[in-house]
Order: sequence, then structure tokens, then C-alpha cells
Amino acid sequence: MSATAGEPLVEVRDLEMHFPIRSGLLSRQVGAVRAVDGVTFDVLRGETLGIVGESGCGKSTTARLITRLLDPTGGSINWEGRDIAGLGRKELKPLRREMQMIFQDPYSSLNPRKTVGTIIGEPFVIHGVETDERKRKGLVQDLMEQVGLNPEHYNRLPHQFSGGQRQRIGVARAIALKPKLIVADEPVSALDVSIQAQILNLLKDLQRDLGLTVIFIAHDLSVVRHTCDRVAVMYLGKIVELASSEELYAHPRHPYTGALLSAVPVPDPRLARNKNRQVLGGDVPSPANPPSACRFHTRCPKFVAGTCDVDYPELSPKDGGNVAACHFPLTDEEIARRVPTAAA
Repeated sequence: MSATAGEPLVEVRDLEMHFPIRSGLLSRQVGAVRAVDGVTFDVLRGETLGIVGESGCGKSTTARLITRLLDPTGGSINWEGRDIAGLGRKELKPLRREMQMIFQDPYSSLNPRKTVGTIIGEPFVIHGVETDERKRKGLVQDLMEQVGLNPEHYNRLPHQFSGGQRQRIGVARAIALKPKLIVADEPVSALDVSIQAQILNLLKDLQRDLGLTVIFIAHDLSVVRHTCDRVAVMYLGKIVELASSEELYAHPRHPYTGALLSAVPVPDPRLARNKNRQVLGGDVPSPANPPSACRFHTRCPKFVAGTCDVDYPELSPKDGGNVAACHFPLTDEEIARRVPTAAA
């Protein structure tokens, strides 16, 4: 049955990934790193969903859980209505064709001993899509041309390409089997700024032409703003805010989101002078021993004792349509001081 546009392709519910901490001669478990701890969200067909947050917040782990590169500790991952969280390797293989990843580092994600033609053509071999070598070469060269590479470079090795070209190779490999979902894990963070724009435009064109759904992981908020339809903000293994890109950047309701946006450079000198930059105090707590209740309360400028450190705020609708996990969300006046571009 064909799906209507905008309905969920992936439904994530209470997703958890706890990495055990072991100690002693017997390697007994003495604790766990709660990298992802109760994450819930939907990915709609045809959209680009951004996931942002500081390093170590769990966004890349979430991506690897959705594509089942990691086995979740708990929760469910519903792919087109089917829970795939507990599937084994054999059951997952047919689904691998429909979900692919583009990795962060184009230098380490490609096998240096294999030619580009072999790397891009590998999905065809693994899934038995095209066993005839000559026909497979034609498909690979078509893919190379589609992502802006010279098809005549089919037999070159990865070290003969620039960083941007290597990432294009990774993109070609990801779209080879015409997947429904692409998970891009910080695909431009290792590239020069001028090359970043080229790769982002390429992904946008491919999404339009192939009808892709994209999960875009990043820490550069300016990139996410112009790339994503909706944005989820993660902090210490949990989603603290989820909203449309336009609404999130204009009216962030969670204090953590407001602090992130206040740190984004403003090109207009007049607005930059009026900007009240919110500098968070302290370090990010350890995911092995997270704070009680609201995990952000140890660094939050709006912390209220007896509430923020006692009751965990569930994700709930706030003014403007944002969904945020906060007892005391930012007001419009506070947003105007921290994110003056929203009020301009």
C-alpha cells in the first residue's frame, strides 16, 4: 500500500542505549553510560529532520540505533509500522537496502585498498542486485555522474580524491540501492566551508529527485537551519526540544536551545552588539552519572530548586508550537535578548 506524504516512516519510542562500565578482574558491571536514555520522536516521509547538540549528547548513537548498527538496550524503532529493534542480522538484511548512512569522516569511511568503482558497487554485490560486472560498472558510473564525479575515475583509489570528492563517493554508495532513508552523520563537519555548501546542495537535490527522507546530524546550527524541516535538540541522552526549523530558530523555548543559539555568530554588527550572549556555566555532566530530574538543571540559568531537581519535565507543547521539556520555558522577552535576529 502506498504511503501518503508526511506520515511517519520511522517512529522511535523510549529508545535507550546504555553502555556497560566494567571493572575488576572479573569485569563485573559497575555502572552504565546512558548515551541515549528514553528518546521519542517520529521521522516523517520526505522530510529532513535535524538532530543537534553538544559533543557526547547521544545524537550519533541515536543515528546508529535507528539504522540498527547498534542493538538498543530498550525501546522500540518502528519502521513502516514494524518494530525492528529486536531483529537479528538475517532479518535486518532486506531492510539494509532501505536505510543507509553517510559517515562524518570521508577519509576513514572508505577502504583505501579498494577502487572507487568497487566501493560504490559493493551494495549491488552484497544484496545481489546486479551480478554482471559490466552492467554493474555502468550503474556505478551513472551514480558517479549523478553525484558530480568523473565516471572515468572509476578505477582510482580514495587517496587520489579530495575530501569533498571522497564525501561524494560516500553519498553515491549510500544512494546506490535507492533507499527510503538516509542518515547523514555530520557529513560536512570535516570539510572546508566552500565544499560544505556543495555537499549540502547535492543532498538537497538528491532528496528532491529520489524522494528521500533524511536524518541530518550536526553541531553547526547555521547549517541545520538552512537544511532541515524540523529540528530535535539533544542534551545528555535526551531530547529537550523539538520544533520546525523556522520556529526553533525564531522562538526557542528551552533554555539550552536558547544558549546554543546565542552562541551562533551574527553577521550584522548592529545585532551583534545588542545580543545578550548566554554563556553556560560548568561542564556537561557525565552520562554515567547524570543529574536527577531535569538533566540541564545544573547549568540552567532558570533553575528553581525543589522543582527542576525533583521532577523531570516531559516533552509538552509550548507557545509557538514547539515541544520542549522544561518547567520554565523562555519567554518572548528573554528570546529577544538572546536571539536578536528573531526579533529583528
